[in-house]
Amino acid sequence: MKNLKPAIITLLILAYLFYTRLPVLSFGFGRIVVFLIVGVLLFEILQNISAFKDMKFKVDGTVSGFRKFGLSKISKWIIGLSLVYLILINFLTTTPILHSRAYHKLLGNVKKGEALSQQLSPIPLDKIRTVDQSLAELLGDKVLGNQIALGSKVDLGVFNIQKVGDKFYWVAPLLHSGFFKWMNNKQGCNGYVMVNACNERDVRLVQEVKGKQVFIKYQQGAYFNDYLPRHLYINGIATNGITDYTFELDDEGKPYWVVTLYKKRIGFAGNDATGIAVVDAGTGSIVKYDLTNIPAWIDRVQPEDFVYSQIADWGNYINGFFNFSNEGKLKPSNSPLLVYGNDNQSYWYTSLTSVGKDESTVGFALVNTRTKEAVWYPQGGATPNAAKQSAEGKVQEKGYYASEPIPCNINNIPTYVISLKDNGGLVKMYAMVSIADYTIVGVGNNLQETLMSYKNGYNNTGGSLSKQNTVNTDSVINNTIKRISADVKNGNTYYYFTLTNDDNIYLGSSNTSAELPLTQIGDSVKISFTSANQPIIDISSFENLGMK
Repeated sequence: MKNLKPAIITLLILAYLFYTRLPVLSFGFGRIVVFLIVGVLLFEILQNISAFKDMKFKVDGTVSGFRKFGLSKISKWIIGLSLVYLILINFLTTTPILHSRAYHKLLGNVKKGEALSQQLSPIPLDKIRTVDQSLAELLGDKVLGNQIALGSKVDLGVFNIQKVGDKFYWVAPLLHSGFFKWMNNKQGCNGYVMVNACNERDVRLVQEVKGKQVFIKYQQGAYFNDYLPRHLYINGIATNGITDYTFELDDEGKPYWVVTLYKKRIGFAGNDATGIAVVDAGTGSIVKYDLTNIPAWIDRVQPEDFVYSQIADWGNYINGFFNFSNEGKLKPSNSPLLVYGNDNQSYWYTSLTSVGKDESTVGFALVNTRTKEAVWYPQGGATPNAAKQSAEGKVQEKGYYASEPIPCNINNIPTYVISLKDNGGLVKMYAMVSIADYTIVGVGNNLQETLMSYKNGYNNTGGSLSKQNTVNTDSVINNTIKRISADVKNGNTYYYFTLTNDDNIYLGSSNTSAELPLTQIGDSVKISFTSANQPIIDISSFENLGMK
C-alpha cells in the first residue's frame, strides 16, 4: 500500500505526457523510452520521499524507519536497457559509417532523364505562377482584414500551393487565434482563403461550398481532442510517425487535411512516407491510404524535408561513406520547389551541384510528390539562387528583389520565371532566366513583354545553348500579311501582325528577323513558332518570301 500513492501519481503524470506529447509507439522513435525512464525515476523519487516521511528521530540520536536512498534493482535494469536502446542500438542501426548504402538507396531507383524540357509542361503565359507564398500571405491578410467579424477571431494558416480543378491556387485555412476564441467557437472556423497563383487579383474568402457552410474544426490551432495531431493519435494512428499537415481541397472545394504517415527505415533515421491520412476538416472523419491508392485530387504526399534529406543522402553517399576526396559527391543547391510536369502531376524540383561548387549545377532532380519516383537530369545550368541574382541585376537601379524562381517550359526552353517585387512585397516586373545559362535574362512589365525580351536575349546567343536543353517542335506556316503594326516598349520595338484567314495574333522583333521591320500588308511570309497555346503567339523565325 505504501507504493500505491507514488504509483498513482506516476501514472497520472505519464498519462499527461502521453496526451500532450503523443509518443510514437514504434521502433526508431525514442520518446516512448524517454518517458519510461522518466516514469521509473519519478516513481523512485516519490517512494524515497514517502520513506523519508516515515523516518523518526529518537532522543538518543538514532533513526528508526531509515532506508537508504537509491534505485531498486528492477529500476536499474529498466533504465540500463533503455539507455542501451537509446545509445548503443541507435548507433549500431543508424550511423552512416555502417549504413551509407542504405542512406544512398533510400530515395529509391533514380532514373536518368534526357532533357528537362521534356518533363516540364509547356504552359501559356496566363497559366504561369507569378504569385509566391509571401505575396499570397499579404493578399490573404488583406482580404481577411476586410471582414470585421472575422479579423479579430481567427488567424490565417500556412498557404500551400495546389491544383484545384485545372487552376493553381495558394490555399490557407482560418485558424483559432487563441484558447478563448476556440472556447467560444467549438464548431470551428468558418472558411478558408484562396489566392490564384497566376492572378493576384483573384483572391477570395470561401465560407460556403455547394450551399453548405465550411467549418475547420480539427486544426493545429485547436485544443484538447480538436487538436489535429491528437485527434489522429487517439483514433488509431499511434504506431506511425505523423508529419506535413497539408491543407488541401478536393476538386469541388471541400477542405481536408492531408497528413503524411511515415516510418524510420534506417534505425532511428531515414524518415520515409508509408501513406497518408485524409481528415475531413469539419467532421474529423479519417481515411487512410497507402502509396498505391492515393486519390487523384491529392497533390502532396512526400514531405519537402523528407525529399530534400533523401536527395542529399543520395548525392552524399554516392560512393560510400569513406570518400574523403569527395569524388562524385552531389548536394542540393536549394530547397525543393513544387512544379507541375507534362503529366499533370506535381514534382519536387531541385538543382544539384558538385561539393564545393555553388553557382552552377551539374544536374537537376525531379521527385514525384505522390509516388517518390525520382528522375535525375545530368545537365549543366543555373541554380535558383544564381537565377535570382541575375534577375535582380537586370533591374538593380530599381531596387526590386526576386521571388522564388519557378521552373517552366517556355517555348520548349527550360526557364526560371521570377516575379520582381518592391519593398512592399508587391509585384512590379517579371523576369525570365534560362536554366541552361543564367546570363540570358528577359525582363518586362508584364509576361508578354518579358517573353519577348527573353527571346531576344536567347536569339542573340547565336545558338550557344546546348541542344539537349531544347526540343524542336516548331510549327511552320506560309501565308500573307493581313495587318502589321509596330509597338515600342522599354526601348524595344515589337511587331504585331495577323495573317490571311487566320485569327491568331503573332509577335516578333527585329532580333527575330531583319526583314520584319520592312514587311508590309500583302507580303508573302514564312513563319515558325513553338507554341500556339498563348493569346499572342511569339514567332521563332520570320522570312519575307518577296525579299532576297
